Amino acid sequence: MSRLADYLSLVKFEHSVFALPFVLSAAFIHAGGLPTASQLGWMIVAAVSVRTAAMAFNRILDRELDALNPRTRQRELPTGRVRISKAWALTAACSGLFVFAAAMLNRLCLALSLPALIVLLGYSYTKRFTAWCHAALGLSLGIAPMGAWLAVKPTFDYPPMVLSLAVICWVAGFDIIYALLDEAFDRAHGVHSAVVALGRRGALQVSSALHAAFLVLAALFGWLTGMGALYYAAVGVVALVLLIEHAIVSPDDLSRVNAAFFTANGVASLLVLVGVCLEVFL
Repeated sequence: MSRLADYLSLVKFEHSVFALPFVLSAAFIHAGGLPTASQLGWMIVAAVSVRTAAMAFNRILDRELDALNPRTRQRELPTGRVRISKAWALTAACSGLFVFAAAMLNRLCLALSLPALIVLLGYSYTKRFTAWCHAALGLSLGIAPMGAWLAVKPTFDYPPMVLSLAVICWVAGFDIIYALLDEAFDRAHGVHSAVVALGRRGALQVSSALHAAFLVLAALFGWLTGMGALYYAAVGVVALVLLIEHAIVSPDDLSRVNAAFFTANGVASLLVLVGVCLEVFL
């Protein structure tokens, strides 16, 4: 159990809550209810496995930086609780499982699985050369709703594109907030971020703008898919959660960044799913 806990911690398995609700929301809407059991199962396998592969790869690539950073030096790879060879094996196994799950969904998903994998693994390099690495992370999660839409029926439509763009804005916004914790370390070691480029205050302003864009796009997605009052009520509560998130983090007080990062955003994504489920199933 201790070894399993190390692997789950390595990939921050609990962070699957960020993308999975948007995957399910897109699937439920496109199916007009529940997809088939096979579609639903393979979608979840695909979403969890590719995220696990991307996170393990990120930890491998960042292991030397993590060993230097006081905030991260106790992670599994720097401390040796998980061996580098095992992390590589986990990355390879989950990448293969993702491609297999995509093949079990349909041919289009299979064709797009390798480009999607490149996007997710490629994110880990972006903070080495651009301050907009947050947008790259957003794209990594943002393609998930489109993937779910195509898994149900392989047709490109405007609604999942809008939802994917909304997720990109949402993720980039909260990742900027999380980057506040490493501002001094990133400046000293040449790591790029919006916080390093714009300072704390400027970065928080960009984060606020991105979250405002997310709310607009979430409302537009609801309009395009014929959602009703229950969905918009859920989006309204999400807006309140995001307001609280930005209220508890300031340039001069970073003590509640972790609460803003995980708790607030985990609640926000689940609220969107609740709103969709109330509309689709009631």
